[in-house]
Amino acid sequence: MAVVILVAALAVLALITQVGVFLSERAHPSQGRMVEVAGGTLHILDIGPRDLGGPPIVMLHGASSNLEMMRQPVGERLARKHRVILIDRPGHGWSTRARLEDSTPEIQARMIEEALARLGVNSAVFVVHSWAGALGARIALDYPHAVAGLVMLAPVAYPWPGGVGRYNRLIATPVIGPLFAYTVTLPLGLLLAEPGARGVFLPQTMPDGFVKNTATPLLLRPREFIANARDLVTLKAAVAEQAPRYAEIKAPVTIITGEADKTVSTNIHSRPFAAAAPNAKLIVLPGVGHMVQQAAPDLVIAEVEVMISGTAPGAEAAAAH
Repeated sequence: MAVVILVAALAVLALITQVGVFLSERAHPSQGRMVEVAGGTLHILDIGPRDLGGPPIVMLHGASSNLEMMRQPVGERLARKHRVILIDRPGHGWSTRARLEDSTPEIQARMIEEALARLGVNSAVFVVHSWAGALGARIALDYPHAVAGLVMLAPVAYPWPGGVGRYNRLIATPVIGPLFAYTVTLPLGLLLAEPGARGVFLPQTMPDGFVKNTATPLLLRPREFIANARDLVTLKAAVAEQAPRYAEIKAPVTIITGEADKTVSTNIHSRPFAAAAPNAKLIVLPGVGHMVQQAAPDLVIAEVEVMISGTAPGAEAAAAH
């Protein structure tokens, strides 16, 4: 009898999950174009003028999010003067990946570089946040021609003590992970999304309507939730593998991080990366947490503008004088 009740409960939760997926996707439809690459399809939102000087800006979001996290508020403001290319990382938002196991910065870097090449973008200034710090570093290492400059916001770059939460390891586990993802995750996640997001913002206050306005409910779809968990549980080994190469990065790098960041430690990640990369500048903001682009958008925009001006044609000659 207990087994019958359990199966019935799981069936109801699975049905609720599918209804939730439908409603989330209807509330937050794709807004850009889909670009086919080896291993998946990337959702790309290309905004801003294209006829002005300087390289385009490519913005890459971190874990548990999508391109809206970079679009608001920084991306939209940069797009007033520059071409801004916002990408849902593989498996996130409206992007897909054929294999959920393709979770590492190395694989995602290849997919993103291929997508940009299909758009005719040969070189860009990359603005990356959190998990995507490791991704931006990997793109600079493997595709140096593609990176005119790199602006890193609260980046992950090195191995850290501990793990990434037991629930991520559970969701990334074969069989049992999908069972939870297709039944429990969405109903439970809808209850926990707001407090979870508020915790990431600390000590700053989360803006009103942030979860809804950034399409965060899309994360709770089973396939994306599993992809996100895979990204997190494989990241530590991935940065351990690539960290010894950071001295090879030729592109100029600006790192903006918060001293009060409890999600990605400035001392573990940003300070060592700034010391390792030859052309790096480090800006540490006292009293600021993990959501740097929300806490200090004017500073982030100003530093991106500085990076663009330094990579414009003739910039080196001007600097020499």
